[in-house]
Amino acid sequence: MRYEVDFLVIGSGIAGLSYALKVAPYGKVCVLCKGNAEEGSTRYAQGGIAAVMYDSDSFDKHIHDTLVAGDGICDREVVEMTIREAPDRIKELVQYGVEFDRHGSGGRFDLHREGGHSEFRILHHKDNTGAEIERGLLEAARQHPNIEIKERQFAIDIITQHHLGQRVTKHTPDIECYGVYALDCDTNRIDTYLAKITLLATGGMGNVYSTTTTPVISTGDGVAMVHRARGVLRDLEFMQFHPTSLYNPAEKPAFLITEAMRGAGAILKDRDGKEFMQKYDTRLSLAPRDIVARAIDNEMKISGKDYLYLDARSIGKKQLIEGFPTIYAKCLSIGIDITRDMIPIRPAAHYQCGGILVNRDGEASIHNLYAAGECACTGLHGGNRLASNSLLEAVVYAHNAAMSSIQKVQNYNNQVLSRHHEVPDWNAEGMVLNEEMVLITQTKKELQEIMWNYVGIVRSDLRLQRAFDRLNLIFRETEDLYNRSVLTEPLSELRNLIACAYLIIKMARARRENVGLHYSIDLLRN
Repeated sequence: MRYEVDFLVIGSGIAGLSYALKVAPYGKVCVLCKGNAEEGSTRYAQGGIAAVMYDSDSFDKHIHDTLVAGDGICDREVVEMTIREAPDRIKELVQYGVEFDRHGSGGRFDLHREGGHSEFRILHHKDNTGAEIERGLLEAARQHPNIEIKERQFAIDIITQHHLGQRVTKHTPDIECYGVYALDCDTNRIDTYLAKITLLATGGMGNVYSTTTTPVISTGDGVAMVHRARGVLRDLEFMQFHPTSLYNPAEKPAFLITEAMRGAGAILKDRDGKEFMQKYDTRLSLAPRDIVARAIDNEMKISGKDYLYLDARSIGKKQLIEGFPTIYAKCLSIGIDITRDMIPIRPAAHYQCGGILVNRDGEASIHNLYAAGECACTGLHGGNRLASNSLLEAVVYAHNAAMSSIQKVQNYNNQVLSRHHEVPDWNAEGMVLNEEMVLITQTKKELQEIMWNYVGIVRSDLRLQRAFDRLNLIFRETEDLYNRSVLTEPLSELRNLIACAYLIIKMARARRENVGLHYSIDLLRN
């Protein structure tokens, strides 16, 4: 099947839906969802969205906190723009129907504080903020007559001049995006979606690691597609590991224990119940995530244990139950009463700070292609994302991308539009259905263990080389399978994860300084 729209959106989280709602008055919008529309990283965000809302705080403080967390390599102009736009974007979310907690009926916003923040500035909805944002935006999008939401549609590849028979390399000038090929997961048919403007809002790549807080659909699809299309990517060595996921090895993804709990007074402790963060940072349990994650990793290695503790008992029973109901219920379901027991925790892969390089309008290096949310690299996060800046970045860059896209559609190049008719449909001739799913599942597990063991919180030249060598074998085996098999979602995800792992390793090997989330014991010695 062939479909033509004005705006094509890949992903239905905060970035994709915010963008769709803003461009919808100017043309036909199609939102492709890999799974169900509600499923994605946004709904799993517990803590909230950072913004300066009152005079007790200031833009300068938020800017300073962001720059410090980013370890000196943020784009300062991007940081200032994003943070100064925050209040307006928050007001828009409220207008779309998102409800943030307030003091009393219609009162001031109830603000949390998280690691790396000097003030209370985190807007939230109890401890399930992302789910509330997703609910509000999705309801608004479903009511808009110009927005069509299509579920279980897995974007496979960006369509460029390559598909018209032209040779495209990373040095090819003026690469153009005409849309995407997408797998209908219910019919196993690969459809052609053509669009004047395409936005990638595909989320992260957390499942490149064996332990992650990200949903199972976070397999780096957008980054991998841009990599294959010869677009520009940056800073993928900066993978953020959240310090506190619930230790429950049988569960995937790992359940997140929000940083807001530490902001409310919870303290990190070792297996003997003793505090240890004073050995690593004066900010103690509220130090930035890279510092806290490395500290926990080191304490686990010293003790030889698989987990440490987060002690939230001092917060008080009433505040724990009312302020963190999701965490309270989750822990209780596995026999942990957080009002009486310490919470077993360990770090987990959580957020990619790099991604598809975009300018301040959210434009990628490929013409007519935009990216927003976790899959994009804007320069805001630098070497390490400040807590709760991700939802803010997503909504700010969705807005900027929408404003730029509207202008571009109104002045669209008819010559580019004529090329849509030249785009061929997907060719699956000669392919056979591979029945050996075990090859895919086992290779995926092997890849995730390689990345966790060798390209994790602490790295070394030897570990990176070992990971690269083993990945090379996995890549060759998987490409051979891909070249003779009917395309399926698991096979496509595996290829994307391998591409993302390669990019993380490549950029980590090229980074010859310890900065932010990239930490090598070899660089420490130099």
